[in-house]
Amino acid sequence: MRDRKRLLAVFAHPDDESFRPGGSLALMAAKGVEIYLLTATRGEAGFKEENPICERSELGEVREEELRCACKVLGIQPPIFLNYADGRLRDAPLKQIITEIVGVIEDCKPQVILTYGPDGISGHPDHIAISHFTTEAFWRTDIPQKLYYMVVPKNLVEATGMTHIHFVPDEEITLKINVGSVLRQKLAAIHCHRSQISASAFSASSLREKQRFLATETFKLTASRLEIIDKDLDFFAGL
Repeated sequence: MRDRKRLLAVFAHPDDESFRPGGSLALMAAKGVEIYLLTATRGEAGFKEENPICERSELGEVREEELRCACKVLGIQPPIFLNYADGRLRDAPLKQIITEIVGVIEDCKPQVILTYGPDGISGHPDHIAISHFTTEAFWRTDIPQKLYYMVVPKNLVEATGMTHIHFVPDEEITLKINVGSVLRQKLAAIHCHRSQISASAFSASSLREKQRFLATETFKLTASRLEIIDKDLDFFAGL
């Protein structure tokens, strides 16, 4: 009997798992894929002065619970935390954090790993750092067979006018997933992160505007120990 399909998503903060890849994670979980989430920080630096829902000192605990809420909504495993400082992830001891990520890989035994690309999409230093650490961890163990980066194509940035978002050329997209069937589930996961969206423009935007940015998720196959194909049908193609 073949092993059950398993994917490990590695991100920097609570809410990284919901805004871009949440629909894909929910779709896979509904099909029986074991989805694990490793989050390097508790997001304690993301305090919103304009509309706080807790004391600054409480934010890390609040965001941990928000992430647990999102994982439950998406149908994935409870989060695993690495306990690094939000906003200073690039200062983490290189050998230590890579060893910790490798340890989680060895525990979960995923065939596929998902993380940010080297631009971090928003350019956030923590996003860039976790991309680097995760990529290094991928190459230090032969357990995972494929490494995907979460990316945004140029055409979406141009269509939405979101010029602050880093993009990749459209032809670099190797996997595109329509998540319209689980969009409300994805939005519910996003709204678990109440401390981050309560005062944002996202909260006030219409469902149509949200659909334009959120209903299609795009990824780039960055490394594979399998024969690489031009376009993947899903994360587990070839496995």
